Amino acid sequence: MQECSGAHETPEASGPRDCPGAPAPAASCEAPEPVEPARAPEIARPAPAHRLAAVRRGPADPVKSLMHRHRELCERAVDPLEVAAGLEAHGVTDRAAARYRHRDVFSLAEELFARVPGVAAAPAKEPDAPERDVANRAAWSLRALVPGAACVATVGALGLTEGALGGRARLAIAVAGALVALAGLALGLRSGPLHAEGRSSGAAKVYGCWLLGYVLYGEPLLDQVLSGGPEGPWALTPAPLLGLALSLAPATWCAHLFSVHAHRRLIGSRALEEFAAGVRPLLFGVVALHLCALSGLLYLAHAGYGGGGAYVGAAALGVLLLLARLLTVHGFPGLAVGGMAVACAVEALAPALVLAGRLPGLHVLARPVDVLVMASGTGSVPAVACGAAALGLLAAATVVLSRASAHTTARPVDEGPAVA
Repeated sequence: MQECSGAHETPEASGPRDCPGAPAPAASCEAPEPVEPARAPEIARPAPAHRLAAVRRGPADPVKSLMHRHRELCERAVDPLEVAAGLEAHGVTDRAAARYRHRDVFSLAEELFARVPGVAAAPAKEPDAPERDVANRAAWSLRALVPGAACVATVGALGLTEGALGGRARLAIAVAGALVALAGLALGLRSGPLHAEGRSSGAAKVYGCWLLGYVLYGEPLLDQVLSGGPEGPWALTPAPLLGLALSLAPATWCAHLFSVHAHRRLIGSRALEEFAAGVRPLLFGVVALHLCALSGLLYLAHAGYGGGGAYVGAAALGVLLLLARLLTVHGFPGLAVGGMAVACAVEALAPALVLAGRLPGLHVLARPVDVLVMASGTGSVPAVACGAAALGLLAAATVVLSRASAHTTARPVDEGPAVA
């Protein structure tokens, strides 16, 4: 039989060919085994279902779960910056935002702000820079000058009436001046950049009164205790208190500068690390500026009143009070109260240790205070107490005030009087 050349063709051929010249199908070559024809790519067999499930593993919209979790935050926000600050307060960082397919928290917040129903209807506007309200600035600046002016007027009145009025009349002048200064201090803290919107606690007020009272009475009291007293009246040291009263106005302006410039950096930043890197030197600059102004005012007060009092301790106290107020204004009153409590505890512990050292066998308790006073004088006690507390608050403020969430609670614009 004649071999068929088609028997050696590939399976892609359309079928077995008939041998040439064969009279009947029986004489045809033996057909090859049937082979399933290849499918065209467009009608290829679909992949198994379990493979598709493996490919689609994980949520198709990773932002959706985050949107449901923080829906209330997004509904209450007035712009994407508030959403970004709220996410940061809940622990969402730029690295975490990458899991939601975003480069940083700010872009993630913009998507959440646009997708939440009710908020997306109102087009998000880029926040404007804080407006300059000259009238309000002048108002809270004048209120901040009231304590210093009252103290200067009281000192001047006491100096003019020395020898002309009796002790009771001079005491009445001093009490009246102190009341006016306290009223001005309360008014300055109830409005303007130092207003904390109800966050200030009663404990903070008590600690503040203690620290200011120690400036006036603490150093003479400790001197009396170390010399075997206390016994009889002792001389007061009003010069540092006068400088602190005058420093309220610079402190108010420093707080205003910090709030305004931090808010502007928040508007211009596109990442949390970028914002934090810009706020930290701003905080250090504000504290340094206030310290320079306070040092100059304390020097003038000492020169004009005739000296007396702990100069370094008063400067440390001024920085401590500024940092405590900044933390309170921006939503961290607990840290502020803790720092002030530490300073009060150290100042109260110093005379207590000296008195306890008089008991039999406990003289070693007074040894640290004796060494410190012999090395630097009685003014070293408030300097160490307030300085250590101020450094602690500065370290804490460097961390917490560099967060975006700390600047959504403060009002960076010029403010008028606020109702406490």
